[in-house]
Amino acid sequence: MGDSVGAATPLHSVSVAGVVVREDGRVLAIRRADNGMWEPPGGVLELAESVEDGVRREVYEETGIKVGVERLTGVYKNVSRGIVALVFRCRPENGAERTSDESVEVDWLTPDEVSDRMAEVYAVRVLDALRDDTAPSIRTHDGRHLL
Repeated sequence: MGDSVGAATPLHSVSVAGVVVREDGRVLAIRRADNGMWEPPGGVLELAESVEDGVRREVYEETGIKVGVERLTGVYKNVSRGIVALVFRCRPENGAERTSDESVEVDWLTPDEVSDRMAEVYAVRVLDALRDDTAPSIRTHDGRHLL
C-alpha cells in the first residue's frame, strides 16, 4: 500500500434522521440553533446504539416527540464531509413539541413548506420519505446540492 494518504481506509461518520409524518401529512422539522436552517431532526449515530434507537433518541432530544420507526427511506452521502445519513420514515407516538440546545424552533410543516424552507439536500430527504414506494432512495451530494 505504501505511505500515500490515498491508500488509507476512508473513515465515514454515520448520521440518522427521522422524517416524522403526522396523520394530516405534516412533517416534523427543526430550525437549527447553529445555522438557522430547517431540517428533519437527526444527528450522529452513537457507537453503542442500534440504528433505530439512534433515530428515536435524536428525534426525541431535538423535538420532545417520541416516535415509532417505520422504514428506511433513503441513504445520502455527503462527499465533502464523508457523512453517510440514513433517513427513516417515522410516526409520532407521544410527547409535546419543545426546543433544545440544538433547535430554536420546532414545527409541523406541509410538503410545500418543506420545499420552501429547507435546503435542497434536506428537502429531498423529506420528499423521498413521503413517497409511497418502499424502495429507499440512494443519493450523493456535496453538502449543498445533489450530485
